[in-house]
Formats: sequence, C-alpha cells, structure tokens
Amino acid sequence: MEINQALRPTDLGSRMEQFWKVSGTKIDMIAGSYDNSKGSPVCTVDGIYTAGRAWTDWTQGFQYGSAILQFDATGDERFLELGRTATLDRMTAHLTDFGVHDHGFNIVSTYGNLWRLMNEGGIEEDPRERRLYELALKVSGAVQARRWTEIGGGLGYIYSFNGRHSLFVDTIRSLRSLALAHLLGHVLRDDAQREVSLLERLKQHAVSTARHCVYYGEDADIYDVRGRVAHEALFNVADGTSRCASTQQGYSPFSTWTRGLAWAICGFAEQLEFLRACPDEEVRAVLLEAARAVCDFYIESATAADGVPYWDTGAPGLAAMGDWRSVPADPFNEREPVDSSAAAIAAQGLLRLGTYLGEQRYVSAALTVASALFAAPYLSESPTHQGLLLHSVYHRPRGWDNIPPGHSIPCGESSMWGDYHARELALLIGRLAGGGPYLTFFSGGEGA
Repeated sequence: MEINQALRPTDLGSRMEQFWKVSGTKIDMIAGSYDNSKGSPVCTVDGIYTAGRAWTDWTQGFQYGSAILQFDATGDERFLELGRTATLDRMTAHLTDFGVHDHGFNIVSTYGNLWRLMNEGGIEEDPRERRLYELALKVSGAVQARRWTEIGGGLGYIYSFNGRHSLFVDTIRSLRSLALAHLLGHVLRDDAQREVSLLERLKQHAVSTARHCVYYGEDADIYDVRGRVAHEALFNVADGTSRCASTQQGYSPFSTWTRGLAWAICGFAEQLEFLRACPDEEVRAVLLEAARAVCDFYIESATAADGVPYWDTGAPGLAAMGDWRSVPADPFNEREPVDSSAAAIAAQGLLRLGTYLGEQRYVSAALTVASALFAAPYLSESPTHQGLLLHSVYHRPRGWDNIPPGHSIPCGESSMWGDYHARELALLIGRLAGGGPYLTFFSGGEGA
C-alpha cells in the first residue's frame, strides 16, 4: 500500500460533501421501493437491493442505521424519522435473536446510534425514549453474551451460528453489544441465577480472538506471517482445546479473507478505545499487539497500492496479475474481485488505532483508503443504482455475488454492510475534521 502521508481529514472535504449528497439519494431510493416482506436487503443485483442468500438476518440494522448516520452527518430530520421509526417498528425481533452472533451489527447500528445521539445532544432528550433504547441495549448485550463456549484458561468466546465449536473473527465487532449493556449496569444471569459479568465475557472473547484467529509469526506461529487472520477457529467443545483454523468465506484457512481481516482491524481498535480506562493491563496489551499486527499486515501485504484489497490474499487468480500490490486495485479485472466493503471497515479501524496511539502512519493509511473509496470507481453516482459503495463481495466460494454480463468475476455491486461502514467511516472523518466530538459507539457513556 502506498500511503499518502500528506493527507489530513480536512483534505477530504469536497469528497465528503459529495459522498453525503449521494448517500441521501440512495437511502431514499431504497426506502421508496424496497419490499420489506421479502426479508432484509443484503446485496444489489444489477444495482437493485435484494434479500439475496442470507445465512442469518444480519443486515437490517445496517439499512436503518444508515438513515440515522445520514441524519447525524447532515441534520436532515427526514432521515432521523426514517431510521427511528423503522428501528422501533422492525428491529424488536432482533433483540431476542438467540441464534446469531450479529447483535453488534443489528442492534448497536440502530438503537445504539439513537442512544449515542441523545447522549451527544444530537437529538432531543426524551426520558421515556432513552429508557427504551437502554432497555434494548441491555437485552441485546445479555442475549449475545449467552452464546458462550468456555475453552479453559479463564477464556471463552461467543460462538458463531455454525455451532459451539466455532469462533468467527467477525464477532469481535459484536462485542459492542456487551460493552453497552455493561455500561448501562446490566449483567447476564445464568441457569443457576449467578451473575455473569458482560465486561468479563467481552474481554475473554477479545483475548480468545487475538490468540486463536490472529497469527504473529513467532512461537507456535513461526511458520506463518505476522498479522494474518483466520476467519474461523475450531475447538473441541468437550475439553475446550483448539483444533484448527478454518474459513467459511475465504479461499482457505491458510490465506486471509480480507473482510475478516477488516473486522479484526476495526474490532480490536474500537475495543482498545472502550477499554482505555480498564485496569486490566494484560488484556489491553494482548489487544494492542493484535491490533498492531493486523493493521501492519493490511498495510504491508493485503492491499493494492491504493489501500483497496482483493477478496482474499490467497485468491488463486492473483498469481496471474503480476505485481498487483504496486498498482491501484482494478475492480474490472477478469481474475479476482476486489472487496470495497473490507476497505471501508479496515479504514475505520486504521483511523481509530492511529488516533488511539497518536501514530500518523495508521491515520494516513486510513485516509488514503478513504480517498480512494469516496470517488470513482467506488462511489456510486448512478441515478438508478441503489448501492452507495460499489464493488463489494459477499460470499465468493458459494457464488453468491452477481457477475454482470461481459465479466467473469463479481463487480459493480454493493452490500448493506459496505454502504453502512462507508457512512461510519465518513462520519468519523468528518468529526476529526472539526465537525463534532470524537465518534465512538459508547459516546456519552463512561468507560469500562
């Protein structure tokens, strides 16, 4: 990745202005035409959002959370009303969804953003409405924390929808649900009516992810590369022992699915922010080592020159693309698709870690990625395309992504998570450029 060290948040002002203008039109298009009876929108096909082949119902929070972020950035109350009404009308079932590891996606993106805005003074204080948001966040955090597998050594993890044996790297971002419920004074009560600390489960899951999904190139990982990430870690649930690495959406367990890498980058960085006041220095040290490793790997090995990655670092077609890291990513090539959603997620994490550490290298890397994403060929300005961020990939191994006529790989489509995280990234950059307080999911709450 070729980092533009001269970039500062204020340098993206004109692109940000155009970004939010385009973003609003996309939200209006979806709200005016999407049939919610078909399920939550997942990806576009020929520019139109469809429910697609969803594993779980994990994208609806991004749909309505996007409207809330649009209001946050622009002050247009139409979007607040859209996001708030849809949250109250359609997100309730997600609160008690015991079958997924996605509460940080669905619930924090909706109820959490509304709670944050009230804390920041972005929306009017309403005690009854506040209690509703806080009740939702408490329930969500406890439900998410109940999906628990212990692995010994005082550790455990929130298991994925694949089963108790499965730890997904993605779930590091759902720790936001546990964090907010803990901040609000909530605990989980187990079958024996014992109180279970949500903060302790958050820390245990984060450490388990750092130890079993991230490689460090030393000791037991000496055969591997520092900062590489496995999508899934598998365990023997009978005795809690680690068995092997796996992947669901990547090319192989021994290459790096770049959106999984991005979830790790973003998740570790924001948990470091949340745990800033945490007296557990050992946990913070583990998370910081993991955060540095994954960010360095992204910058040094995982992306093209403009900071946009292809879908997997081991994707076989990359071998035929020459020195692909030395040139900007080409979403229209005929070998391997890029994943702009991974870039948007990773950029936010890079920006957070750089701000947390006061290290300009990570900040500049994030802004380099954002500069690429907030312009052609990634920003969708077509008046008929419902997506915001083009060239997102969902599930390459299962063939779930649309391949347009005349192409041999997926390109030109958008995803709900890619569009949402592009908006989160833009809002964070706008705040850093002078548009408000530093943006965190726990803004207005006290640290851990």
